[in-house]
Amino acid sequence: MPSFDISSEVDWQELDNAVNQVVKEVAQRFDFKGVKSEVTYDKKLKTVTLFCSEEGKLDSLNDIFQNKAIKRGMSLLSFEYGAVEPAFGGAVRQVIAVQAGISKEKAKDIILTIKDMRIRVQAQINDEKVRVTGKNRDDLQSVITGLKGHQDTLKIPLQFGNFRE
Repeated sequence: MPSFDISSEVDWQELDNAVNQVVKEVAQRFDFKGVKSEVTYDKKLKTVTLFCSEEGKLDSLNDIFQNKAIKRGMSLLSFEYGAVEPAFGGAVRQVIAVQAGISKEKAKDIILTIKDMRIRVQAQINDEKVRVTGKNRDDLQSVITGLKGHQDTLKIPLQFGNFRE
């Protein structure tokens, strides 16, 4: 029976490159002269932290980060923004969680979305992926098309791979 896997992967090297580009650009921009700002990336915690000594500049720092991530081919749906937290001396910090892999809750949402399409396929959760099997290739392709349209409501970037006959 034909099958494929649905996953949500993040290219960690591209994220690291985007963070490094943000640091270089902020160091050269005139509007950030005299403003202490940092962008740190922690692969183990799967977070990116934006720190700025002026609250108004945090939005600009975030815009630069988003532009660099988009240019590197990353989806903004991969980032879950935390609240802006006050830091020492009037500075602010924002932690961005990077969503890598599909959590159990999101996997259940994906399966419910597939069932709502009323296509005769089976979907099951495998670790951080969802495997979809069906009797013919056309059903699987229509599931892929339907899920691409629902990516914004699921709030997770999806990749489709491991297609087997």
